[in-house]
Parts: sequence; structure tokens; C-alpha cells
Amino acid sequence: MTKLFGAWVSLGCLLAATSAQAQSYPSKQITLVVTAAAGGVTDVVARALGQRLSEMWGQQVVIENRGGAAHILGAQAVAKAAPDGHTLLVAEAGTFVLNPTIYAKEKLAYDTEKDLLPITGLVRINQALIANNALAVNNVRELIELANKRPGEITYGTAGVGSSPHVNIVKFENMAHVKLQPIHYRGAAPALNDIMAGHINLMSVSYSLVVQPLAEKKLKVLGVGGTQRSPQLPNAPTVAETVPGYEANTWFGLAAPGGTPRDVVMKINADVRKILAEPAFQQRIMTPQMFESMASAPEEFAQFIKSEIPRWAKVIREQGVVIE
Repeated sequence: MTKLFGAWVSLGCLLAATSAQAQSYPSKQITLVVTAAAGGVTDVVARALGQRLSEMWGQQVVIENRGGAAHILGAQAVAKAAPDGHTLLVAEAGTFVLNPTIYAKEKLAYDTEKDLLPITGLVRINQALIANNALAVNNVRELIELANKRPGEITYGTAGVGSSPHVNIVKFENMAHVKLQPIHYRGAAPALNDIMAGHINLMSVSYSLVVQPLAEKKLKVLGVGGTQRSPQLPNAPTVAETVPGYEANTWFGLAAPGGTPRDVVMKINADVRKILAEPAFQQRIMTPQMFESMASAPEEFAQFIKSEIPRWAKVIREQGVVIE
């Protein structure tokens, strides 16, 4: 009986400590690690979320951009951080569902299932196929014709190996039966800058990053990756009108180091979902950026990731994504 009573006391103390930790969270500065360079959609999502969390929690939220190495560096930093909820990961789909397929665990240096704990999906957005103004094509059909005349010569920018701007172009190559040349960057923003500067030819990038430079005539849109034409890009046909069945989109999610207390995870989840549902946040961020909310319970987000991994593994295998 004494041992049993001691066990119950220990359990009670543990639960009380966990509850107290959640009630006192956050107790210091929070760092949102972004797996891409500043200026891209991942960064935009993190900064908008970080600003509101800082206001809500009364603690400073710092954005730390760790682009490069196919988004691995940022994920490694969070996987190795203290599991107390004060270091969080904001990352694009590829970090969660593509890297575990493309890279061996030795390369990643972390286990995606054990070392990263899904908190909630954040937002989803479609991508557009864009070109620099000097490229002698104005639509997808003309691009395919030129690519067939110059196989492997037309370049396209990515946000890193395995990122959505990478695999969505790989998907296009295989469905359109063309060969293009990837140029890998640390994020979407530097690649987009090189499109406008004329250093690379093509890119698949989120709608929200396209509207302004298109209005300023700094680039051209060959097609959009949604299943329907975009109201914000009314003159652009869907890529699928020329390449039937083609779609290009991406999503972004929030995660914590594995082992982060359940109560802390649930507090973060509840507060982030509250922010995403705020009318003011939707009007200021979601609508202008053309974001669709992916807010969900941690278990739902974890299950979504698990369902996406085999789907993209099939795409990678069939479409020949190779680490060079």
C-alpha cells in the first residue's frame, strides 16, 4: 500500500508539474525557426503568426531564418532544441513529407516521427508557373515547344531540393515530357529575385508572391497551378488547360521538438487556431496572401502528414527526383 500510495503521489506531482508548466507558458522569448530565407511565403506566414502570438502572449517572438540544405538545417535546429515550446518550427510541406523520402536518416540527422511533434497545419496556397520577361514564350504551349528545341537548357529556380517549387516543376517536366535545369536556392525569395533580374528562366511559386511583380511588369505568368483560373491573376490560364491533370500547390505547418509537454502543445494549438480564425487576421493576412487555413488538432495534422508521405514518395519514385 505504501508503494502504491507513493506511485500515486509521484503521478500527481508529475501531472501538477505539467499543468503548471502549461499555465506558465510561455515564460521567455519564443523562437520561430523558418526553414527558408526571408521574404518567401514560409517567412511571411511565420512573421504574421509571430506578431500575433507576441501580442497574445506578452513575450517577444523572434523569427530565425535557417534556409539552405533543402530545409534540413532549420528542422535540425528545432529537433535538437529543448522540448519546452520556446523553439518552434514553421516549415513548408517538403520539410515534413518530402525530405524523409528523399534523404536517408543519416543525412537528416533527426527522425521526423520522433524528433518533430506536429502542432497544427497553418495555410495552403496554389502556385503559378512564371518566367522572366526575356524568355521567348508567353504561355505553357510555347514553353513546351521551346523546351523540346532546347532540352536541359531552360533553367528554373527552387527553394531547395525537395521544396514545392522544385517538385512541382519536376511534376511538370514529366507530365509535359520536357527536360529543364534546376537551380537550387535557400528559399523562394532569392530565386524570385533572380527571375526578375533575368538570371534564371522559370519558377513555380505561390500566387501571393507573383501579383505585385506581375503588376509592375517584372515577370510574366505562363499559367496557374490551381484547378481553376485565379481571380487575382485573371489573364492567366491554368497549366492544366495545356497539360491535363497538372496541379501545383503547397502548404505550411507548425511543429515543436519531440517530447514537448502535451499541455504546452495544446495551448499553442488553441492559440494559433484562434489567430487563424480571427476576422482581422483573415482580412489583413489570409485574404491578401490568398491563403487557405489548414488549422487542425495535432492528431489531425500528424495523420495528414502520414498520408502525404506515401503519396509524394510515389511521385518522387515515378518522376525520378534525384539528389545530385
